[in-house]
Amino acid sequence: MDQATVVVIGGGATGTGIFRDLAMRGVDVVLLEQKDLAYGTSSRFHGLLHSGGRYAVKDAEAARECIEENKLLRTVAKHCVEETEGLFVRLPEDDEAFEHKWVEACAAAGIETTQISKAETLRLEPNLTGKLVSAYKVPDSAIDGFRLVWQNVQSGRRYGGRVYTYSEVVGVEQSNGKVTGVTVRNTLNGQESKISCEFLVSAAGSWVGELAALAGIKVHVQPDRGTLIAFNHRFTNRVVNRLRPAGDADIFVPHGSIVILGTTSSPAELPDDTIPKAEEVLAMLDVGEKMFEDVRSYRLLRAFTGTRPLYSADPSAIGRAASRNFTILDHSKEGLQGFASIVGGKFTTYRLMAEKMADFVCAHLGVTTPCRTAVEPLVSDVDAATMARARKAFPAFGSRLAADRLGDSLAPVVEAMEKDPAKSQLVCECELVTLAEVEHVASDATSHQLTDVRRRTRMGMGTCQGAFCGLRGVGAIQTAGLFPEREPADLFHDFLQGRWNGIRPMLWGKQVKEAELMRGIYEGTLNVRGEVPGHEK
Repeated sequence: MDQATVVVIGGGATGTGIFRDLAMRGVDVVLLEQKDLAYGTSSRFHGLLHSGGRYAVKDAEAARECIEENKLLRTVAKHCVEETEGLFVRLPEDDEAFEHKWVEACAAAGIETTQISKAETLRLEPNLTGKLVSAYKVPDSAIDGFRLVWQNVQSGRRYGGRVYTYSEVVGVEQSNGKVTGVTVRNTLNGQESKISCEFLVSAAGSWVGELAALAGIKVHVQPDRGTLIAFNHRFTNRVVNRLRPAGDADIFVPHGSIVILGTTSSPAELPDDTIPKAEEVLAMLDVGEKMFEDVRSYRLLRAFTGTRPLYSADPSAIGRAASRNFTILDHSKEGLQGFASIVGGKFTTYRLMAEKMADFVCAHLGVTTPCRTAVEPLVSDVDAATMARARKAFPAFGSRLAADRLGDSLAPVVEAMEKDPAKSQLVCECELVTLAEVEHVASDATSHQLTDVRRRTRMGMGTCQGAFCGLRGVGAIQTAGLFPEREPADLFHDFLQGRWNGIRPMLWGKQVKEAELMRGIYEGTLNVRGEVPGHEK
């Protein structure tokens, strides 16, 4: 039986943040995730580092937390943040009275807003509609959820923390009203094992209610579906919010060479209700073209869906009516010592949520080491000598991207390229991912399939959506002798199915041509078929 002082359940931003914080305080901590890290909400959102402006009128406390954490993350997580700046834009049909409320609410929350003229707005963002009435600058930014989660894990590991992916908690062990451990099932092979612990933290997002139920405790978490669209064009360089009460499809967020439009809000049947629908895409385009009139002429890359773990003590508060604040639930109040859940919150406030939960756990354990996550960067800057070596080893423009993606792992990747220059060849041309990176990430103990490599490297997330790099990636893994328990056909199928789920809801125009190309490569040439469960031929 494995053992730890604290077991944290959930490999998203909040869970990995708690894991890192506890490890930094010297606590023996294990992180468990039922699938891959950043599988859930932390990778299925618009990637917005909120200024808090979106919540200023309705949820002042959430707005204040957002702007405070926004400023901190620009420093401690700078390799995950693209400081794009943001705009709030009012259109003729939007309520002028709300604009005045919003300005006042932002000022009260400490969110800096600067009104700019229509001419200046269109100079900054010429693709915006000329019908706009007013606009304000705010300190919004873009943030990479995959990268932030992994950098929290890298940091936590440096302090001795342990991480197990594809490890689902199927039982909460208890004795005399205290948690004594968990039963864990390996979701790849079905084997079960136990981990003993003194304290159990549930940061499982939309699955918090299901985890609590294992211990006989009821927690009202309502998963809320949010669908988003990724465009294969960067038609705005700033985050653009519509200046109105929060609604569907009113945020555009630039990331690298693409833009993400988000999001919808509707009750989810299950925590993993994450298959986007064509009708959602069409409805979002209808709303989005009010701000960017040419939005339908831009190529759609894919759609994707996540579930928000909305919590309210009032079960009738659902969707956008539920607060975006977070709550720590001490389950000793239900008679079980050593068990707590954290619910609600925003990606932007993950570090604050982690700090408060780590404070709570440490108080229980008698640990007095203070939190340092607000001052210690997730990863150190790559030293000049290593960057100089990387520039020689990587293809043009690839070294900086790799340094941001890999963090502390850049040096061994560079060393592998220096020993064998063939490892500098690109596996993914869209995202400039090299063979050495793929092999390095695939060899990590948390990697078991090609999608795990994708989340860390962005392989398959570019223009071709895996049509070319999927084949190369499987070949690289097989050649290196990695994932020996997986058949190549299964690796292909799982990877392509993940890509297909996001392409299927928008099969018109250029997307049909791309889909046919991918089908021709994999089904026509390799006899590998990617089918939607329940829609097999």
